[in-house]
Amino acid sequence: MDSQKINQQFRSSHPLDIVRWAVDQAVLRGGPVIVSTNFRPLEAVILDLCVRAKPDMAVLWADSGYMLEETYRFADKVEKQLKLNLKIFNPLMTAARRDALFGPVPLLPENPTAEEDAAVHAFSEQVKLEPFRRGLAELKPAVWITGLRREQNPFRQTLDIISDENGLLKVNPVFEWSEAQMEAYLKERGLPDEKRYFDAAKANEKRECGLHKPGFLK
Repeated sequence: MDSQKINQQFRSSHPLDIVRWAVDQAVLRGGPVIVSTNFRPLEAVILDLCVRAKPDMAVLWADSGYMLEETYRFADKVEKQLKLNLKIFNPLMTAARRDALFGPVPLLPENPTAEEDAAVHAFSEQVKLEPFRRGLAELKPAVWITGLRREQNPFRQTLDIISDENGLLKVNPVFEWSEAQMEAYLKERGLPDEKRYFDAAKANEKRECGLHKPGFLK
């Protein structure tokens, strides 16, 4: 597969066409196609696109147990409206047990020390990365769809629409869409949204929790 050529062709493609291509690729590869979500703002866009292309597509959610109340209510609303085939994977410890044994959720100051950064990484591994790997191992996808967008943070500007992650085809259909385009799609499709959001596993929006960094899929 010529990823560079396909990425160039997809620059001006509608995300729904990219999702449909991803579904076809899963058939060709002989495995399932899944979409992952964290129910962040605008997330109903990628979920609606996936349901339109394949209504029973598995939706992988590594629920850390540390999301805001608004996020959990939003997730429930989207799940019911789109009839999502939601597959939830939780940490091996409850939030209450983890906090009792390891202390409160670590937060990053503007200029963190190596120790502070390591603490956040360890927390992310416990509550998000390990459950996500477990989800991938159980669902065994041939194609993994995400809602990543280029403009979200500096690291994501280094990514692209499709990539090969150790044999797993990763597809980011809304990668080139702006926030305005996402908002317009929500309005057009009558989809819910929730702006209040915080992912404790990332500590701040400019930091990656590790799901999309090289080496996550070994």
